[in-house]
Amino acid sequence: MDGSNAIGDFLRARRELVRPEDVGLTGGGLRRVRGLRREEVAMLAGISADYYLRLEQGRDRNPSAQVLEALAGVLRLDADATAYLIGLVGPRPRRSRRPAPEKVPGHLLQLLDQLPMPALVQGRYFDVLAANPLARALSPNNVPGVNRLRAAFLDPEERELHRDWQTATVNAVASLRAVAGPDPDDPRLAALVGELSLKSDRFRKLWARHDVHRREGALARMRHPQVGDMDLYREKLTVNGTDGQLLVIYHAEPGSEAARSLALLGSLAAGTAGGSGRPAAPARAGEARERTVSGEAGTEPGR
Repeated sequence: MDGSNAIGDFLRARRELVRPEDVGLTGGGLRRVRGLRREEVAMLAGISADYYLRLEQGRDRNPSAQVLEALAGVLRLDADATAYLIGLVGPRPRRSRRPAPEKVPGHLLQLLDQLPMPALVQGRYFDVLAANPLARALSPNNVPGVNRLRAAFLDPEERELHRDWQTATVNAVASLRAVAGPDPDDPRLAALVGELSLKSDRFRKLWARHDVHRREGALARMRHPQVGDMDLYREKLTVNGTDGQLLVIYHAEPGSEAARSLALLGSLAAGTAGGSGRPAAPARAGEARERTVSGEAGTEPGR
C-alpha cells in the first residue's frame, strides 16, 4: 500500500501519464522519463522546481489548495481526481481497533425481495452484503461474502460474463481509489489491494496509475451462459445512513432483446429453485441478514 507518501505517489503517477504535447510543450530530444518532467510540472503550475520535488518526495505534505488546483490543471485531472488529491492533504479519519461489521438495513433487505430485477447491496470495498435471487442468477459471485473486485480479477468465469471486462476493471479500480482517498491506510483496503497486487498483474498496473472516478452507473455488457448477450443498465445508489454502501440494480430497456433475456433468466432461476434437483439459492435476500462482512477483506468465502 502506498499510503506513506500518498500525495507524492499520486503526483508521480499522474505526471507520467501526461505527454508534453498535451500541455503545449515540445517533446523533442531524448526523454529519460515517461510523461512530464518534474521541472515542467513545476513551471506550468507556477511553483519552484525545488518545492515540487519536496511534494513528490513527501517532505512537504501540506500544500495549499491553490497549489493543488494548479497542479491538477497541469496534470489534466478531472473533478473526481482533483477532489481526491485535495482530500489527501486533510486529516486522516480516526479508526477503531476492530472495524464494525457492515450490516444492511432491514428495510433495504425487504426492498431487495420486492425488486423484479437483479439487485444487490455492495459494501464500501466491493463486498456483496445481500442479493436477491435474480442477482444470484446473473452471476454466482453475487452472494453475500464474496468480494466483487476479487472475483472480477481472479475468477475466470466472472471474467467471461463481461464482454467489456477491460473497461469494467479500469473503472472498478478507479472507483476503489476514490473510496480510498480519505484513508489510504485502512487495514481492510490494504489487505484487499495487497492480495490483488500479488495475484493479478492487471490489477497491480491499474492501481499504480492512480486513476480516480466516483462509483457511478454504467452500461454492463454481459454474456450469460444461459441466455446469451445482454446489455444491462447498472445503477449504483448510495444507501443513506451507512458507511459507503451502495444499492446496485441491473435493468434493461423495456421491450429490448436484453429485457426478454432477463425475463428468461428469471424464469430459469425460478425453475431451478422450484425443484430441478439442483441446490436452490436462498429464496429471499433477507435470508442473508446475518451474513455480514466481518472486516477481514482478505478472506475468500467458499462457494
